[in-house]
Amino acid sequence: MTEKDLVIDDITTDAMATPSPAKSMGDPGITPLSPTHVLKDSEENEPTRHHFVVVVAIDFGTTSSGYAYAFTKEPECIHTMRRWEGGDPGVSNQKTPTTILLTPDKKFHSFGYAARDFYHDLDPTESKQWLYLEKFKMKLHTTANLSIDTDLHAANGKKVKALDIFAYALAFFKEQALKELSDQAGADFDNADVRWVITVPAIWKMPAKQFMREAAYKAGLATRENPDQLIIALEPEAASIYCRKLRLHQMVDLGTKTSLNGYSPTENVGAGMNQGDRYVVVDCGGGTVDLTVHQIRLPEGHLKELYKASGGPHGSIGIDYEFEKLLCKIFGQDFIDQFKIKRPAAWVDLMIAFESRKRAAAPDRSNPLNINLPFSFIDYYKKFRGHSVEHALRKSNVDFVKWSSQGMLRMNPDAMNALFKPTIDHIIQHLTELFDRPEVTDIKFLFLVGGFAESPLLQQAVQKMLQGRSRIIIPHDVGLTILKGAVLFGLDPSVIKVRRSPLTYGVGVLNRFVEGKHPPEKMLVKDGTRWCTDVFDTFISADQSVALGETVKRSYTPAKPSQQVIVIHVYCSEKESVSFISDPGVKKCGTLKLDVSGTESPAARREIQTLMQFGDTEIRAMAIDVATSRSVKAGIDFLSQ
Repeated sequence: MTEKDLVIDDITTDAMATPSPAKSMGDPGITPLSPTHVLKDSEENEPTRHHFVVVVAIDFGTTSSGYAYAFTKEPECIHTMRRWEGGDPGVSNQKTPTTILLTPDKKFHSFGYAARDFYHDLDPTESKQWLYLEKFKMKLHTTANLSIDTDLHAANGKKVKALDIFAYALAFFKEQALKELSDQAGADFDNADVRWVITVPAIWKMPAKQFMREAAYKAGLATRENPDQLIIALEPEAASIYCRKLRLHQMVDLGTKTSLNGYSPTENVGAGMNQGDRYVVVDCGGGTVDLTVHQIRLPEGHLKELYKASGGPHGSIGIDYEFEKLLCKIFGQDFIDQFKIKRPAAWVDLMIAFESRKRAAAPDRSNPLNINLPFSFIDYYKKFRGHSVEHALRKSNVDFVKWSSQGMLRMNPDAMNALFKPTIDHIIQHLTELFDRPEVTDIKFLFLVGGFAESPLLQQAVQKMLQGRSRIIIPHDVGLTILKGAVLFGLDPSVIKVRRSPLTYGVGVLNRFVEGKHPPEKMLVKDGTRWCTDVFDTFISADQSVALGETVKRSYTPAKPSQQVIVIHVYCSEKESVSFISDPGVKKCGTLKLDVSGTESPAARREIQTLMQFGDTEIRAMAIDVATSRSVKAGIDFLSQ
């Protein structure tokens, strides 16, 4: 970290006696007192570690979810949850769909296959009253100003609080996991003995990660008083930890299509990885695609993130949207919109039918794919338009989609592949940009993980793009990779040693005004001293390497000695260099309030130390009044903008 040109010359106490001067942002006046210093692995007194008996990881996915666990006594043995009731033919049901059903009075009813089946069996007049939600996780990624009050819409159009839905889902998993653990132990298993890990996409912004933590508190997984019981893990990091441990019989090398490739099958991929080897994890889920670049650091095999996570909302649900667009083109947007509202359960059925055919799409497929149209679709269309579905298909001049007399849409393989194209193109574009970056050279392996990684169309596109530049490896249990890696991460969170900061963080301060350097409109004169307001004092810059537990410590002094409450605002920005808190794109993301009333400071200037801890998946901050050792801790609040 560079020494900042902070003003640390002798500021006399009377010069400090200015009312809070930050004009434009209403920031209280604090001025820097000392140069930065960075503490490695906290010199701070760490709370005593709780010894958990078991680590349970929840992979809360856009399309499907599940949990896995391991006892701390036998970390090598990862158990995935029991099989779910009511799985779909042709889809492995190690995970259950991320679908939730609430009763007409908004109480939790069921989750997963159970929710879907119950909803499906309701009479159409009843089903309009019930609240059915699916694929709702993406709302956390796509909502620009996410807050605790963000709403979601159920299939019948009714609104519900997103926080309630996420909390219900997490509470469901908590109950399932504790029940399974209790059955195994033959006695009630106590939640206090569980360390919970919830996975989120690495490209999620801080508000979305915090939202997940808030939902977990609401679901009773952990409490604000004991936040360490819950770890928010990043999906591609979890995948990375797992992939490193893979034995060669547990994966397919796309280059050779064998599982052996010159090593013995029980050998570790890690054995093929040497000090400094770089690899990319491409996590293709239902909602997002996450790209992470890691480097192995031996001897412990710790991981270092080489480039900040990238990607975007290009998961497999993009293909569902394309299918919906195709239906709108054939049958009319007005009809599809009405059908979804009037026959929500039948719409869900149609998408389930599409889902299983979607999985059959492959580059070399030559025979058409048949998609069952629910009877109520055919029936409702006839009522709505006054002519048949068959007539609509003939008129629509959509190539490659025909009507079969058994009541099915017949899709030519080219038509199905065209639905994949926009999503796959986005992924390939992200990968191409990533591989063109100077910091991403000589990548030895590319691990393709996440449910969408099973798609032969995606696999072929990635192969074509890489042209042999690195080996493409797909774990056999590709849909469970993140889940298993998240358990390993919960057992040893220190395995990821160096991360890249996704944002620039700092606080707003007053500095001595420097002619020619500071803009005149930021000048404030008080008692003959010229101050520059709104200065952004950077703690850490975007894309800077941060070691796990690295703490940045700064000292400030209040601009007015008589201040009773010292308020320090924390700001963040996606830009690497920021000069002022009023710069475009700078957001306030947290506040530290330190009450110093009733204590006289013997020192001429009161010293307030601010500490921020980085390098974890979440950020912590605290402020200390040095004279009295009074301190405040703060999670940075990204949700109350």
